[in-house]
Amino acid sequence: MSAHVTSMRDALYEAPGPRTKRLTVIGTTISLALVAVGAALIVRQFYITGQLDAAYWSFFTKWNTWRYLLEGLVGTVRVALVAAVISLVLGVLLMFGRISSFPPLAVVSRIVIDFFRGVPSLLLIYFFFLVVPQYGLQLPSFWMITLPVSLAASGVLAEVFRAGVNAVPKGQTEAALSIGLTPTKTMLRIVLPQALRIVVPSLISQLVVVVKDTTVAYVVSYPDLMQNARVLITTHDSVVSVYLVVALIYILINFAINQLSIAMARRSGNPIISRETENPT
Repeated sequence: MSAHVTSMRDALYEAPGPRTKRLTVIGTTISLALVAVGAALIVRQFYITGQLDAAYWSFFTKWNTWRYLLEGLVGTVRVALVAAVISLVLGVLLMFGRISSFPPLAVVSRIVIDFFRGVPSLLLIYFFFLVVPQYGLQLPSFWMITLPVSLAASGVLAEVFRAGVNAVPKGQTEAALSIGLTPTKTMLRIVLPQALRIVVPSLISQLVVVVKDTTVAYVVSYPDLMQNARVLITTHDSVVSVYLVVALIYILINFAINQLSIAMARRSGNPIISRETENPT
């Protein structure tokens, strides 16, 4: 493998000249100044309305507050991890159906994938929360949030897996078939392992979306980070401080996931998957 791998960004991005670099510096400086002014105005407004008073922040100095938030964070992690595993399995199955040589199965799989990709996860949560119980199936709040998030992510992951399969050189499939491997063994032993290696960074990035989708767990009263934050808001009558702290926690989590994705991409040396590999003609 070559030391330098050309990504889609490298292919589309032309190195700027001196004039463009100067304009970029000027534009960046102006943008940062505007952001700083905006942040100062927001802080000033918080000060005027009393949102910076100690009463709205002092409870964060107590261990009970952080323990309660950590309990909610554990709930969020549980949902995210279980939903990730379920969506990975469903994504692989849907991908196999999507690339199947049996036309009815391929059509049905494509419809299911497009449906889960197009329907908001919140709508699926309301379906499991309001519709499913009417048919006598009472699910715990954990599954009322986990299953919809899993289904919504599975449609996206199915296309990610398909992009990885399409990215594996066709010559390897032809070589495997030429030595007597069946199409099934070729897919499972030759193509799929390489496809998984290619899409691992994308799979990790999708975990960010899964974590974000868990923030609506309050709909089913599941005690995740966001639900526990709402309880703190009610208890201490402090909206701004609680939401700012919780937002910072989510930012740190998603930043860590993104950094893991970048590290995996650099370690594997795989190019970024483009739309051409995701939707080949």
